[in-house]
Amino acid sequence: MHGLPDVETFMRETNFAVEAEAMGFDFVGPVEHHFTDYAACPDPFQMLAYVAAKTKSIELITAAVILPWNNPLRVAEQFIELDILSGGRLIAGMGRGAARREFRSFGVDLADSREQFDEACALVMEAIETGIFEADTKWYKVPRTELRPRPFKSFKDRTVMVSMSPSSVEVAADYGLKTLRFSQGDWRKAIPEIEHYRATFLEKHARKAPPFIISDFMICFDDRSRVADCTDRYFGPMFQTVAEHYEFMSPHFKELPSYATYAYMGDAAKAAGGADKAYKDYIGGNMIGTPEQLIEHHQLRQSMVGDYEMLCNFSFGGMPYELVYEQAKLFADKVMPHIKASAPEMA
Repeated sequence: MHGLPDVETFMRETNFAVEAEAMGFDFVGPVEHHFTDYAACPDPFQMLAYVAAKTKSIELITAAVILPWNNPLRVAEQFIELDILSGGRLIAGMGRGAARREFRSFGVDLADSREQFDEACALVMEAIETGIFEADTKWYKVPRTELRPRPFKSFKDRTVMVSMSPSSVEVAADYGLKTLRFSQGDWRKAIPEIEHYRATFLEKHARKAPPFIISDFMICFDDRSRVADCTDRYFGPMFQTVAEHYEFMSPHFKELPSYATYAYMGDAAKAAGGADKAYKDYIGGNMIGTPEQLIEHHQLRQSMVGDYEMLCNFSFGGMPYELVYEQAKLFADKVMPHIKASAPEMA
């Protein structure tokens, strides 16, 4: 049957999200992506509804819903509905996207994404808290509308924003949102943005910013030779998919001030030796190694960037499900207890 391998992969990864609860993971977070093999999940709400029905306690993050591609009124309804269906386990994650191919197919201009996200995010946050959606902005015109079903509990401290640029960091801090960052290289280069987010959050809200989330690609095996083999076999193709999906080396980001980080990444990769250097930096930024190496990596990174939470991506690059499950179980048994032990106490 045409498309069967894609169907099998998607269902395995969805069911693996269910297994994550039994392994002791705290949350699961699919990312909205379209049209390529890179993290393909066109509707995080549907996937998380499936996971919610088969689990009891694991939290559910839309990591993230890309607001410029979606009607914000519908997004608000979907957040509320899924929160009710899951018994209040939803963490509302939003982002603005960066892949030109996805914007093009949805008929949205990448250059407008900053304005569209900022307006939509504020509207969605207000609606999921009050049950009322009303918009009179540049991009959205909606008369006062009462949502059904109404929200049954507050989303305060349950909202997350993907923040991979200086402008996104500003918005996240201003709106009081927790931030999510993807591992894309040397974490020392991200420290100024992270510190700016924390300082701005404290200034705006008179309280300490919550720990941010780092989304990592993971390879975890006891044998170093297996780590090296799986890195070459699966991480390499995944990196190529990511680079092609976002067109990191393309000059088009230079024309978009709100995507300055992506332009910088492309320039840095070219100046430092091209794709090979970028690939090595990408490996160094993510969690790849034996359990002992991953614990050390976490401790070193935590000493640099401060407190953070981790969103683990075990399935990528065509890795067989048996290996996905094996390394995730090993990580859960040997690495996760150390990470949880070093996590800050939440007020």
